[in-house]
Amino acid sequence: MATMNPTRTGGHGGQMSGCPGGGQADNPDTPKGVVSGCPSGNAHRDASRAVLGIDPGVSGAVAVMSPAGDLLDVFDMPILADGSKGRSTVNAPLLAAIIRETGATTAFVEFVGARPGEGAVGAFAFGRCRGVIEGVAAALGVPVAFLTPPTWKRAVGIPPGRDGAKDAARSEAIRRWPALASKFARVKDDGRAEAALIAVAGLMRSAGR
Repeated sequence: MATMNPTRTGGHGGQMSGCPGGGQADNPDTPKGVVSGCPSGNAHRDASRAVLGIDPGVSGAVAVMSPAGDLLDVFDMPILADGSKGRSTVNAPLLAAIIRETGATTAFVEFVGARPGEGAVGAFAFGRCRGVIEGVAAALGVPVAFLTPPTWKRAVGIPPGRDGAKDAARSEAIRRWPALASKFARVKDDGRAEAALIAVAGLMRSAGR
């Protein structure tokens, strides 16, 4: 789960893995949790102005997107089971390494609060995760913009509500980035899909759409 050596894949040295049309094979040294994107056109040059989409929580992810909407990278949220009673928590130094490496100019983060029926421990853990994300972004000088779940889901065409929302996010991500369909194939890849779609919704909002 945790990206222990978060290295950006598909940098300026060549075509990113996963691209159709004769792209390079996946680098065996790519650390676990890093998903290569498939930029097109000027996406490599746009990488210096990349934005982030962040799905918070221990099953969340960080997506890196060019201003044109090309998915460059997806990182599983860096998690370590070092919390109280061995609970999983977001590791701040690892998250900082990921965000710093992307060189992103803005982070779009899902805004969520306490959920009905959620216990105190769960609510505290989720709040801590959000705090880590905000703190790390602030320390790195990356502005954060929050989008509520109804807002970003409406922007990307996902029906409101929680029933079937996870599969709907994966389905929409696969539709938008078919060359990277395998990156959203597993049930637990909903965090990757939601992070990528949050970035799309953030770009749309910034463009006034």
